[in-house]
Amino acid sequence: MEIITVTKENLEKEHICCAISNNNDCQVASKKAWLAERFDDGLVFKKCDVRGKCFIEYVPAEKAWAPVEADGYMYIDCFWVSGQYKGQGNANLLLDECIKDSKAKGKLGLAVLSSKKKIPFLSDPSHLRYKGFELADTAEPYYELLYLPFEKDAPMPKFRQAVKSPKITEQGFVLYYSNQCPFNVKYVPLIAETAKAHDVPFKAIRFETTQQAQNAPAPFTTYSLFWNGEFVTNEILSEAKFAKIIAEKS
Repeated sequence: MEIITVTKENLEKEHICCAISNNNDCQVASKKAWLAERFDDGLVFKKCDVRGKCFIEYVPAEKAWAPVEADGYMYIDCFWVSGQYKGQGNANLLLDECIKDSKAKGKLGLAVLSSKKKIPFLSDPSHLRYKGFELADTAEPYYELLYLPFEKDAPMPKFRQAVKSPKITEQGFVLYYSNQCPFNVKYVPLIAETAKAHDVPFKAIRFETTQQAQNAPAPFTTYSLFWNGEFVTNEILSEAKFAKIIAEKS
């Protein structure tokens, strides 16, 4: 399997958005615009030469859209191999490429957001631990910051203290999100309409800068939903799933 490194030069012609094949889809356009702005920060997007979920995206931790303290590390934003591309060694191929590239750039190691058990939209902890990743820090209710140091004495990354127990002061439903995930540009407006239809308070707050994301109230800046100040989920919700949550909370 050939690995392609997506850059500003080939961004427009490469397929980069999970299972979305239409290059004119608003979700694809949103993700490509987000990537184009991040390349100057050192972001790397590597994908297998297929049209599907088979890629790894990483960036120097100092520029990561994540509330972590991991200076000198490379932070994995998204690592996804799914569907017909699983079980063929592609995950190992992509991760090994990331490790090789990060070592060549003089990084201390890799850091990645995961969870106690496999949860949608977070990297699979079982595969990462199999590849040698260790636990660096935890945050409620299920988050784990895993790391793979390249040297034994490398400092351990950690979450920023503010996200150890995710809470906010605003009431109603509040969603913090970014355009890092292409699905948000489609599904955030849909759940906003669902909230309106159910007559429940809803606010969507989009992170637009690295600094905003690094000061997020929860570890997963791609999508974090709160209800009356309490964290609810990191899963990007459909209308039906959000309606179910509304019914549970009402």
